[in-house]
Amino acid sequence: YATKESLPVIMVCASGGARMQEGSFSLMQMAKISAALYTHQLEKKLLYVSILTCPTTGGVTASFGTLGDIIIVEPKAY
Repeated sequence: YATKESLPVIMVCASGGARMQEGSFSLMQMAKISAALYTHQLEKKLLYVSILTCPTTGGVTASFGTLGDIIIVEPKAY
């Protein structure tokens, strides 16, 4: 919606990411979010602000958590 309407995205992350036991569908969601952010940021030139709260670890940090144009991190959010 934000990309279509040319709005910035502000994402608040508080997650360790998907767990293996949740299955491949769950694991693919981070890749889908990263792909959507690629379109939002690089193709449409729109702002993405990532707010990392405690705890934000694992796959979220490695994928869309650190892709923001502006990244705001709460203390102890690894």
